[in-house]
Amino acid sequence: MARSIQNRGINRPPNIVVVLADDWGYGDLACQNPDSRVPTPSSDALARQGMRFTDAHTGSAVCTPTRYGLVTGRYAWRSRLARGVLWGYSAPLIDPDVPTLPAILQREGYRTAAVGKWHLGLEWARRVGSGPWPEDIDSPDSDPTAHIDFTGPILRGPHTAGYDRSFVLPASLDMAPYCFIRDGRIVTPPTDRCDDSPRPQYWRGGPISPGLTHAGVMPRLAQEACEFLWDHHRTAPDKPFMLAFYPTLPHYPHIPNLAFQGKSGCGAYGDGVVEFDASVGAILATLEATGQAENTIVIVTSDNGADLSGGQAGYGHASNSWLRGQKADIHEGGHRVPFIVRWPGVVDAGAVCDATICMTDIFATVADVVGATIPTGGAPDSVSFRSVLDGTSAGTQVRGSVVHHSMDGTFAIRSGPWKLSAGLGTGGFTAPRMIDPQPGGPTGTLFHLDDDPRETHDLWSDWPGEVERLQRELAVIRGR
Repeated sequence: MARSIQNRGINRPPNIVVVLADDWGYGDLACQNPDSRVPTPSSDALARQGMRFTDAHTGSAVCTPTRYGLVTGRYAWRSRLARGVLWGYSAPLIDPDVPTLPAILQREGYRTAAVGKWHLGLEWARRVGSGPWPEDIDSPDSDPTAHIDFTGPILRGPHTAGYDRSFVLPASLDMAPYCFIRDGRIVTPPTDRCDDSPRPQYWRGGPISPGLTHAGVMPRLAQEACEFLWDHHRTAPDKPFMLAFYPTLPHYPHIPNLAFQGKSGCGAYGDGVVEFDASVGAILATLEATGQAENTIVIVTSDNGADLSGGQAGYGHASNSWLRGQKADIHEGGHRVPFIVRWPGVVDAGAVCDATICMTDIFATVADVVGATIPTGGAPDSVSFRSVLDGTSAGTQVRGSVVHHSMDGTFAIRSGPWKLSAGLGTGGFTAPRMIDPQPGGPTGTLFHLDDDPRETHDLWSDWPGEVERLQRELAVIRGR
């Protein structure tokens, strides 16, 4: 039987909190991995209070395209980003005419905020007479600082993509420039420089704001997110809000703060996961303290699978659990991620759901929940799973297929138990990244995930009809 907002005596739409971790693997959620070496008490508690999805996927196995899909409801390969990620100085990826979820919520009366890692590109203010923009702007080696006026406004960014308030980093915490941006203005211009840092910390050298430290970023982001919740409680308690919280952990650099050092059983990487989980706990505690928890949908998930180069395997911890592969790969370890939804009074506590969903589906689901109309052509790759949350669907499957994308642009399609990859190799970090097809041989792989969840038995040659069907379906989706 469906549960509704009205059942709880609440007459306005629910608040929305989305927490998108950076490289948090399927097996880094302790309640999902019985052999975990990392405690995640806050996320585990959230799972006990809500619904945990076991077959949730990101639209890509790397971060920028997944973040694009969350905000727009579109697969990122429909944009200019055919492979890889953006970098710290990259131009905005979201075109001005593409509808965004926060903008739609604004029209429904929501107050919207983004805190954390942006990584969707910015339009920086240009220095007068600085000459043409470098051609290698989408490269980790680009240094266009001579062309940027860091005292000027950011012309396009989260504040022009539908967020009333924003406090963000330009990109990942291993990519310069290192500075905070509040509502389209750099808080402190990055006039200092830092050198490259070796692993396990690992960041690239470049401009950094005076006084900013890499270790100090996560505490500041968690503080800003909680301060938004307190401010909303004080100044607009009768208005709904959406908070998108984008932590920088457990991505590099692996520099857990003192309070978290030694709190896991797998070194700096695991301690970083614990610190991320503590930020989730801080947000949940703030919702409770402000009386907003009962009317807030909380979603906690990750932008892709875990990067296995963090040293965690040496401690006997499998960040991606039993899944094959890792971040960037086309295999399940690259894009199957933790996904928890708590919606008090609507979602059954302790529920575990095997519905196949995609990160792009958050857009249509939230729009469905709040009764918002998606503009024509908007969110073309988003399917609402509200019926799974509120119990109105006859079954658990709500979408037909999901398209996966690796770091190097390899496509795969999932349809029911079948998964077809349109290339050989992993397409990501795990070797072999690329394999050239043999003459007359398979050009991809086919797995039946119900029978072979670890993707060990390639059925391409055994099921030619299924290969043809999935190739045709993938071509149709890519062409529309």
